[in-house]
This record gives sequence, C-alpha cells and structure tokens, in this order.
Amino acid sequence: MEDASEPEQSSWAYLPDVCLRHVFHWLDDRDRSRAALVCKKWSCAMHSGSLWRCRTITFYGQPSRARTLEFQSALWYTKKFGKYLKHLEIKLSNPYNTPFIKKFQVIMRGLLSHLGKCNSHLVSLSIKYLELDCLIWRNVVRAQFIKNLAAFLKRMSNQLDYLNLKGARITLEEGCELLNSLSSLTNRSFISEINIEDFFSLHLSVYSSALFHQTMSKFHRLTILTFNYNCISDELLDILRERSSHSLCTLNIKCHIHDPHGQVVSGMSWANLAKRAPKLNVNFFFERVMKHDHLARILLEEIPVRSISLRSCYFSDPDWTMRPTLTNLLPAYWHGLQKLTLELNNDHELLDNELLQLILSCKRLLFLKVWAFLSVSFMERLLQNRAERKCILTTIKVRIYTAQDDSTEEERLLADIYRKFKYLIDSELNYFVITYPMV
Repeated sequence: MEDASEPEQSSWAYLPDVCLRHVFHWLDDRDRSRAALVCKKWSCAMHSGSLWRCRTITFYGQPSRARTLEFQSALWYTKKFGKYLKHLEIKLSNPYNTPFIKKFQVIMRGLLSHLGKCNSHLVSLSIKYLELDCLIWRNVVRAQFIKNLAAFLKRMSNQLDYLNLKGARITLEEGCELLNSLSSLTNRSFISEINIEDFFSLHLSVYSSALFHQTMSKFHRLTILTFNYNCISDELLDILRERSSHSLCTLNIKCHIHDPHGQVVSGMSWANLAKRAPKLNVNFFFERVMKHDHLARILLEEIPVRSISLRSCYFSDPDWTMRPTLTNLLPAYWHGLQKLTLELNNDHELLDNELLQLILSCKRLLFLKVWAFLSVSFMERLLQNRAERKCILTTIKVRIYTAQDDSTEEERLLADIYRKFKYLIDSELNYFVITYPMV
C-alpha cells in the first residue's frame, strides 16, 4: 500500500540526467540559473561541464540595457565555468571610440588571465574583426592587448587546435609575434586550422618577408589555412609541402584589389605541393580583381582548385572583358571545380554561350551562383542540359541583371521556364532565379 503522506512526484523528477542536461543545453543563462533553483538535481545539472564547453561573448559599442545584461551574464558564466570551456568566440560590435576599446582591452586582459590559469581544455579561439589599424586603437592600448593575447596563446599552445583572427589588420611584426606564440614552448606548433584572412594590414607584401616564412615553418600539422594571396610565394608553398603535406586539406585564399598580388609564383611550386598533399583543395575568393592579366598570373593550371568566387563590386572598366577568363582560364579546372560564384557588371558583353560552355565542361560542378547581365533564355538552356544530365548542378542561384525599369516580360518568361522544368527543380535542385533592374 502506498504511503499517502508522500508528496506526489512530478514526471520531471524521474527525467534521466542525460535528458535533463539536454534540456538545460537549450536554455539561455537567465533561464538556466532560474531552473537551477528548482531542486538539488537541477542544480547539479546546471554545473555539468557539457553545458559550458562553448561560449560567445559580444562586446557592444552602444548597448541597450538588455544587451548589457547579456554581456555581463556571458562574461560572469565564462569565468565561473571557465575550466570546462573548449570553444570561445569573442565579438566586437560597433567599437566606436577609444574609451570603449580601452574597456575592452582591460576586460580581455582579466578574462584571458583567468582562463590561462584555470582552463586546460580550450581547443578553439575566435576573435574576428579587431581592426587594430583603426585610430580608436591607441598605441599603448593596442600594444597591451597584443601582449596579453600573445601570452594567452603561448599558454594554450599545447592544446589549441583552431585559431581565427580574421580581420585583425595588424603589422607584419605584430602578426608574426602572435603566430609565433603558438610555437614558443616547443619551437613547433601542431595547431590544425588557422584563419588569418585580412590578418595583416592593407598593402603589405607579406610574401617577401623572411620573418613570415620563418614563422610559418613552425606549423607542422595544418589541415585548413585561410589567408590572403599577398602571403603566397614559392617559399611559402615549399614550407607547406615540407611541414604539413601529410595533413593539409584546404587552402582558402582571398585576393583583394588593395592587397599586393603582383608576385610571380611558380606553377612547379603548386604542382610539388599538390603531389605531396593529394587531399589538397584550393578555394579562391577574388574581390574586384577581375582583369585577365591579373587573374592569369594567379590561376595557374597546376593548382587543385575546388571553388572560385569572382566578385566585382560593380567594378566597371570600358576596356575590361570577362570572356578570356571564361574561355581560357577557368576551363583548366574542369576536372576539379565544384563551386563557381560570379558577380559581374558585364553590361557591355553578353556571356551566355561562354558561361554555358564552361558549366558543361566542368564535370564536377555542383554549385552555381551568378549575378550578371544574361538573357532569360540562358536559364532555359541551362535547365535543359541539366535535365539531359549533361551537368550535375544541385544548386542554381541566378540574378539576371537588366537595364530596363520594367522586367515584367522577363519575369513572365522565367515563370514559364519554371513550369516547364518544375519536376526537375522541385525534386533535384536548390533553385532561385530573379531579374534585377540595374538602372
């Protein structure tokens, strides 16, 4: 017979610990702290290390009251449960003046010092878009921040596996100091993924720096490296071949119009790297670097290219033509190219035939994104070829530029094309096509 004096237990009381932790995982800090007051079991769940492995802290330049509380909570819990932390992301939102940057530096000094003492699990650190070349970073504050970050990286160098300092915009010497911190204890680093895109200040010819080459020679297990083309040289490719060829899988390379990219890199250096690193794929992202002679110096046929993105940002030059790039350069990657993005202002040349021929020649092309002046009939021809299995595209995203205010007729034709290939589109494609007046 049941004891009537015993209070009736809610079904929540019998929830297994693993399920309870999963529920807590989806709660924010405020709700977690409230839930922890329910009973001892829920309080124990609150202190489970699995809940505190990932943390994002956003520093708001002009925060609302809610954002201030969110920031304070994130910082407090990061310190309280810092010993469990494995993945840390720091964000700067609208850093608008020097006092804010000074406050950021002071808080980061305390946070990094605390984590350096209590944490032995951190494997991932991301601090993007610091923009240390901005005037709001006074020299003293900037130097102190770099010193603190370098000390933290040195402390974590034996365990850190991923580092993202994209957009730091730092000098060559300061940048190499931070990267060297990852290997200062053993004179070699086994970190596997680094993102140093826009890491160095604009206009720096990093490729000619012996200091940079010496720094990169200390990395022995890179799998993914994201950086700018102004870092690439025969020396760097040789270093990657000698140090990381057994692990190297991906190079993400950004080439921006404001970064130096006139260096001569040997196709043989690329070929030697590709031979020693058979898993290597290279992804290129070009920003306003559109002229054929510039691209031809970079896009060598020996490179194992998987993805190419060419963005013009409405670049317009009456002497510029896209046709040689489509017909002479890009077809060299027919055997490996899987993703192609073209954002062009080609109002003086129609490229339907050249683009379609390129797509059909690339036997592994899965993703196509095009913003350009094209005829609507291009889409019908492309879908017809896809229906006949002459290409294997799974994603088609097209913005058809038009010089006319009224694109009603083009929209009607696109609707007819969609109806004609509806079964194919709905069953096999991630498909999005619109017209876009450029007037």
